[in-house]
Amino acid sequence: MKTNRKNATGKLKIIPLGGLEQIGMNITAFEYEDSIIVVDCGLSFPADDMLGIDLVIPDVTYLQDNIDKVKGFVITHGHEDHIGSLPYVLRQINVPIYATKLTMGIIEHKLTEHGMLETTKRKVVKFGDSINLGHFNVEFIRTNHSIVDAAALAIYSPVGIVIHTGDFKVDYSPVFGDTIDLQRFGEIGKKGVLALMCDSTNAERPGFTPSERTVGATFDTLFNEHKNKRIIVATFASNVDRVRQIINSADKYDRKVVVEGRSMINIINTATELGRLNVPDNTLIDIDNLKNYPDEKTVIITTGSQGESMAALSRMAENTHRKISIKPGDVVIFSSSPIPGNEKAVTKVINELLMKGADVIFQDTHVSGHACQEEIKLIYTLVQPKYAIPVHGEYKHLKAQAKLAENIGMAKENIFLLSSGDVLELGNDSAKVTGKVPVGSILVDGLGVGDVGNVVLRDRQRLAQDGIIVVTVVMDRENNYVVSGPDVLSRGFVYEKESDELIEEERNVVDDALNACLDKGISDRGKIKSVIRDTLSDYVWKKTKRQPMILPIIMEV
Repeated sequence: MKTNRKNATGKLKIIPLGGLEQIGMNITAFEYEDSIIVVDCGLSFPADDMLGIDLVIPDVTYLQDNIDKVKGFVITHGHEDHIGSLPYVLRQINVPIYATKLTMGIIEHKLTEHGMLETTKRKVVKFGDSINLGHFNVEFIRTNHSIVDAAALAIYSPVGIVIHTGDFKVDYSPVFGDTIDLQRFGEIGKKGVLALMCDSTNAERPGFTPSERTVGATFDTLFNEHKNKRIIVATFASNVDRVRQIINSADKYDRKVVVEGRSMINIINTATELGRLNVPDNTLIDIDNLKNYPDEKTVIITTGSQGESMAALSRMAENTHRKISIKPGDVVIFSSSPIPGNEKAVTKVINELLMKGADVIFQDTHVSGHACQEEIKLIYTLVQPKYAIPVHGEYKHLKAQAKLAENIGMAKENIFLLSSGDVLELGNDSAKVTGKVPVGSILVDGLGVGDVGNVVLRDRQRLAQDGIIVVTVVMDRENNYVVSGPDVLSRGFVYEKESDELIEEERNVVDDALNACLDKGISDRGKIKSVIRDTLSDYVWKKTKRQPMILPIIMEV
């Protein structure tokens, strides 16, 4: 690989634009002189206080400001937290995408949905292949993860090699494909690696992550134990290997399989078309044909393992699914672990299933797709990087990996715990955080991208917490007197039919405030609204210790 290290006089900038301080929204820029490549372009899902928000995508102002330098997006794998923002970001930064076969298939499905397939350049890359992008050369290295075709990246720059592991684990007996290419990691390590950017998700967990294949044996056992019951399995839509093992167990015990959930159907169709999932003949059936088979001869694979309110399993649990209802005796298997923050939602669904008489199993049917401590140490030992840059995780995960790196002999000053927006400059013999670029979260609400900002979000939170009071007044435009009103209406504050006295007192307070304005000759409508808002807010706080949003409306005749 060409690196031109002897002639390098510039600095390599590594700029995470997301993915640190959190699980999700992974996107990192690598910049050398007039070349920028971007690794991954993911989204995150809204926190509980982001009311009405559907998705959260990264602020890519820095890339927009340097659009002439950006050579392409290089994608490690097909999970939403690594590809989900592409349809939104590509509208501002339309550059080529490079990814492995299944990853590109999933991306192309997204682009088709957004009407962007024809306008986006794409190239499928095989493991072991390299692509030249400006001053960079990027090699794709096979890894194992909870989705097929996951890759690590060896990024060759004029100042040295950076290895980005992507999300990975070491699986010596993967369900599909080959094991992680540890030999290649070792070969690149012998060349001399400037920096390692390693997955931190499981850096707090000792030992090794079990093989995905161990879950298959668990499914066989469960299918054998529940031969006379209908089985429903909830898992991540993107975990193709998990779906493969569920289908294999169903085929072994002569059950037909229904796949339910839009994202699940899309990914299974894509994986099948690309040869990444082989389904035995006559195993899959349409959901409308479910009634033609006895319950004990069927398996339903569904989305909703994270308790998502609109996912198929949640709708089944709430009796709002149009075609499937939970019956007493059904066996529901949660083949996933709750993502941090989703515990309450998952527990709610489990309780609803149990109340309907289902037997819920949520232990020993999931293994992680991320490396534990011994696997992380193995990668460090093979790569022998000069600098360590833990990535993918909250601060506690990054810190745990930093301690691992120290324990295997890395100097503390060579380990960088970055924040999103930090600019880390690397030379042949130097590394230093030299500045910060604009970063942040863009909120997606329906078709609106970025039109819901912090102010709107605060308003939504306030409305949810304390409700709203609407004050309506009709005034004469020319002579500045009150024609009718004030009328007071509240929503989410007090139940009006039982609060006549409070509503009447509020009306009197507004009336007094209006008269005070008119007595002083105030005619400015903005000033009158402000006086109404402040006076009523003070009164309501004293009476109720609540702060509802107060919206004065002045109509003129």
